[in-house]
Amino acid sequence: MTLLKKLLAAALVASAGLAQAAPVYWTDWQSSNPNAAGFQGNGVITTTTATVNVTYTNRQGIGFYDTGAGFDYWAYGTSYTSSAVDNRPTGSDQIALSYAGPQTLHFSQAIANPVFAFISLNGNGYGFDQDFDILSVGCGYWGCGNVTKNVIDHGGGVFEYQLIGTGEPHGAIRFKGSFDTVTWNSLTNEFWNGFTVGVQGTAVEVFGVPEPTGLALTGLALAVAVGVRRRRS
Repeated sequence: MTLLKKLLAAALVASAGLAQAAPVYWTDWQSSNPNAAGFQGNGVITTTTATVNVTYTNRQGIGFYDTGAGFDYWAYGTSYTSSAVDNRPTGSDQIALSYAGPQTLHFSQAIANPVFAFISLNGNGYGFDQDFDILSVGCGYWGCGNVTKNVIDHGGGVFEYQLIGTGEPHGAIRFKGSFDTVTWNSLTNEFWNGFTVGVQGTAVEVFGVPEPTGLALTGLALAVAVGVRRRRS
C-alpha cells in the first residue's frame, strides 16, 4: 500500500498545483547575443530551490529589449494578477515585438505552469503550439481591451492556439503542465507589443517529477493502482 499511497498523493499535489493561486517567479532578462541571427535574449528565473536559464530566439528581430533599466509598464493597471497569479512581473523587464513570424522560449530544465504576460496586444495576435487559459485581461498603460482564444486545426493532429487582441489589451495567460520549450507565431507586424514569462516553479518543485503532469499524472497513479491490485490478487 505504500507505493499506492505515494502515487495518489503525488497526483493530488499535481492537481492542486494547477488550481490554487501561487506566486510566480518572473524572468530576469539580462543579456542578448549580437551574433545570433535575428535576436536572442537570455534571462534567468530564480525559484526557491533552482536557477533556470531562459533563452528567447526570434529570427525576424524585435522592437526593443528591456533588461530592467527602462520604463515599468507592468506597474500600470491590475491586468497581470488574478486568482491564479499573486504578483505582477518584476521591474521593467520585457521583450517588445514588432514583426510577424515564429519565435521560441527555451528553459534549461522543465518548468511548471508557465505564465505569459503581455502588454498592448492591440490588433496583433499570437499563435501558440500549446493550449492555454486566459487568466486576466483589462487595462494597462496604453489603454483597455479584450482578448479571445481561437483554436485552429491544421490537420494531422496539429493545432494552433491563437490569442487575438482587440483594443489595447493587457493581461496574462497560463500553459498548464510542465514544459521546456514554448513556440509561437506573431500573426502581424505591429510596433510594439511586449511580453515576459514566469513560472510557478520547476516541474520537480511543483509536480515532483520533470515530466508532463496534472491529469496525466492522475491517470498514471490510477493505472499503477490497478496494476498493484491485480498483482496482489
